[in-house]
Order: sequence, then C-alpha cells, then structure tokens
Amino acid sequence: MKQLLLLATASTLYLSTYAQDYIPSPSRIQHTVNYLASEKLKGRGSNEKGGMKASKYVARQFKKLGLKPGNNGSYYQDFTFDKNSHKNVPSRNVIGFLDNGAARTIIIGAHYDHLGLATLYDGKYPLNVIHNGADDNASGVAGLLEYIRYYSQNGEKEPFNFLFIAMGAEEPGLMGSKYFVDHPTIPLSSVHLMLNMDMIGRYNDTRGLGIGGYASAQEWPAVFKDVQQPGIHYFTDGGSKGASDHHNFYMSGIPVIFLHTGPHDDYHKPTDDADKLEPKEEALVLQLGIKLVANAMKYDSLHYVGEEKK
Repeated sequence: MKQLLLLATASTLYLSTYAQDYIPSPSRIQHTVNYLASEKLKGRGSNEKGGMKASKYVARQFKKLGLKPGNNGSYYQDFTFDKNSHKNVPSRNVIGFLDNGAARTIIIGAHYDHLGLATLYDGKYPLNVIHNGADDNASGVAGLLEYIRYYSQNGEKEPFNFLFIAMGAEEPGLMGSKYFVDHPTIPLSSVHLMLNMDMIGRYNDTRGLGIGGYASAQEWPAVFKDVQQPGIHYFTDGGSKGASDHHNFYMSGIPVIFLHTGPHDDYHKPTDDADKLEPKEEALVLQLGIKLVANAMKYDSLHYVGEEKK
C-alpha cells in the first residue's frame, strides 16, 4: 500500500509539473537568450549571416510549438531596405499564426535583430566587434517564444487568434514592422491589440517595469486596474510612439502595449551579454503581460485613441 501511495503521489506531482509547463520559465528564457546572444550568431546583424541564422532558429521554434506559417504558407516575410549608403539590404520577418477560429486577432511581437558587427552603421558603433544584444532583444524573442507556448498549450481556446511576429531590421529604423503594416498578412482592421517586447531582460527594482502605450486605447485604464504581479512593480507611460516596433502598429490605428525594463550601461555596446540577464524577473514580466492580455480579451473590441485625440 505504501508503495502504491508513493507511486500515486509521484504520478500526481509529474502531472502537475507537466500541466504547468506552459508557464513562462526562467530556465527556458535563459536558454533562448544564451543561443541568440552567443558568439556563433555574431550579434544577429540584419545584413549578416548571424541575422539569417537567428530568423531560421525562430522559424524552427514556431513550427516546433505548433504555429501555422503566418504568410501564405511560409513563416518568412522577406523584404529589403535602405540604410544610409547601404541599399537593398535583405531582411525578413518571421510570422506564425495560432488560429482559434476567432474574428479578431492579437499580435505579439519582438525584434530578433541586433547590431551584429556594426557594418550598417557607418562608424556609429565599434566596427567588426560583436554586439551580442542579449537584452536588446534576445530577451524579447525569448518572451515571444514563452507566449507562444503559453497560448498554444494552456488548455484553453482563447476568444482571439494570435499572430506572433519576430521582426527583422528593427535596429536600422523599425524596418520590419513598417514592412508588415504596409504588407499585412491579416487585415489590420481585425487586430485587437499589439503587444511589443523590447529589452525586457534587465529588470531594475528601483525603476520598475515601464509599460508604454497606455493612452492608445480608451479601455486601458480599466484593463490595467488592479493588475499586479508579485515580485515586480510597474509604471505606465501614455506614449505610443517611439524607437521600437509598436510605433508602426500604433501609427496604423492599432492599440499597443509596450513592455520595457529600461536602459542600462550596456545598451548598444558589445557588453550586452547573456550572463547579465535576469530570467526570473523576465518570467514575472511575462506573467504580468498575460494578465493584461486576459483583461483586454474581455472586450470584443478596443477603442483606439489617435495622437490627435490626446
């Protein structure tokens, strides 16, 4: 009998652990960032091999986690852009779709590129020195993958579809998000909100988590009301424009939420490395985002507030 009880207890613990595997995991976050910010990818520059390797890695994860290709049967949305004297630079967005049979869709995004060897920036950054970009923005891609796992494996059929986008060429000027809103793979009129993650891996308790876009929807005060996450605190910012990809979605008439743990001394420097990540805190940031999305899904639609109305 004692052995049967022990077996039953072990089985219960196993099932409980397995059932919670979709919750954002610090160890998985660290693992993702370790790879994306490794010397092997050489900083994921938009015009460099490391950037292409990163896009292929993300597409493999999308497929592994069960997302449908988000661009006419492909995970890729290829485009080119100009940056100073550099013309027709190739890049791509990586897009996956979670189809819940809903009329409207939530977009969750993060850019996967970084400065690479700085060859695009005409001397602004140290040339031919690897900028690994662990926080900026391997941390956001890690968050993106955790959200895919959560919404695809939590045992619920949400009342919205989800479109997950790992955007290319953010660093040269928000090029990937601009290309997407100009060439959307779903009608932008069907988008409920866009949640963007850029630099969410270096939580500082003195500052807290900044959440931008607070003034982009009439419903945000109600959505944010009483939302808390033990272990972190946050503040809101009404600004919906800015130097990250949510800007282009906002300018296209979509309410936005922007998660950002703030600047630090390693920003855009070769020292933004994976060993400085705060994965436990990032997991808590992601859990807070899940609560906000859950509240936003209580509304059939959100009322966008444009710049002229502020």
